[in-house]
Amino acid sequence: MVRVSQDDAEAYQRLLLIYQPRIMRLLQHTVGSSPLAEDLTQDVFLRVWRARRTYQPTARFSTWIFHIAHNVASNAIRDRSRKREVQTWPGESDSTSVRTVDQVAYASTGAMPVRNFDKAERAELVQTALQALSPRQRTALLLSKFEDLSYEEIGQAMEMSIPAVKSLLSRARVNLRNLLQPYFPEEHSPAPHSDSESIEP
Repeated sequence: MVRVSQDDAEAYQRLLLIYQPRIMRLLQHTVGSSPLAEDLTQDVFLRVWRARRTYQPTARFSTWIFHIAHNVASNAIRDRSRKREVQTWPGESDSTSVRTVDQVAYASTGAMPVRNFDKAERAELVQTALQALSPRQRTALLLSKFEDLSYEEIGQAMEMSIPAVKSLLSRARVNLRNLLQPYFPEEHSPAPHSDSESIEP
């Protein structure tokens, strides 16, 4: 980023190659829309370029860019909420969340309760359950699991204290486990893995 701050276009292109897929993945899971995530990813890197000369390497670059991505996603969510008379995020109503995951499970096998899932079906269930979390819980969990950020780094990215991050992650894990437990009663509920492009059990 130091070279980018000196208007090095080649360094900026390398930065795009490294971070664009990661930012896109985070935003797609956060806002739940691929087209919107693509637009927001472009916005993130436009902000990075505009801020290049004022960038101060006081923290890891990844923490800084995830902070920008979090702000961009939060603004998009806020704007979308204002456009709706009543905005209810999946996950803020337990019954809505369970019905959503149930629909995926039922579509996979045509029967409930469901226990026999192939890898793709399990991945879809986890994806759906993850979307049922609130945006803040989802973002914190993704930064922890996908990007392996520490509590301190997540706090910097999301402008939260370390105790608040720990509490947020704890609630996210409990909620995700509760959503998935009915479908995997004899094993620990699947969780997002950091070594996969998609969230797989």
